[in-house]
Amino acid sequence: MKIYTIFLRFPEIYKFSWKYFFVINCIFATQIFYHFETKMKIKTASINVSTKGFNDIVDITDQVQKEVINSEISEGNALIFVPGATAGITTIEYEPGLLKDYPEFMEKIIPSNNNYHHDMTWHDGNGFSHIRASLQGASLQIPFKNKSLLLGTWQQIILVDFDNRSRKRRIIVQLMGN
Repeated sequence: MKIYTIFLRFPEIYKFSWKYFFVINCIFATQIFYHFETKMKIKTASINVSTKGFNDIVDITDQVQKEVINSEISEGNALIFVPGATAGITTIEYEPGLLKDYPEFMEKIIPSNNNYHHDMTWHDGNGFSHIRASLQGASLQIPFKNKSLLLGTWQQIILVDFDNRSRKRRIIVQLMGN
């Protein structure tokens, strides 16, 4: 900010010093990049889960927490991502009532017995699975501190498999922080 102030107070300096201003900014940006490059750590791991399909909900909180504990990172963000187009990741209170309510809600808004154009293309009968997964989302980011996920008291991380068959799912957990 001091350099901007000098340019505003003494416009004649601006003509001759712009190149120096640019050099100073480049040095500052390099220092910031070096700071983050040397301090920030990234660890990528995977969790394997077998599912039953048809809105199968699997609590993966403990597995994600283990990845955080086993990492060299004590504070940062955990990105949880499921590859594929028929599953989703979110948080929920993992209790019997919601384990029934969530699939019933999905069936109401995206019925499995409708005709979907995807089914006409691929003839696999899982068009509803793709739409549900798109609506849910394939990833979630959760902060952690002191190697502990910062989740609410009744909040768990879940994988929801919307496909019309059982699957073996691989979930990517990428930790970023210090």
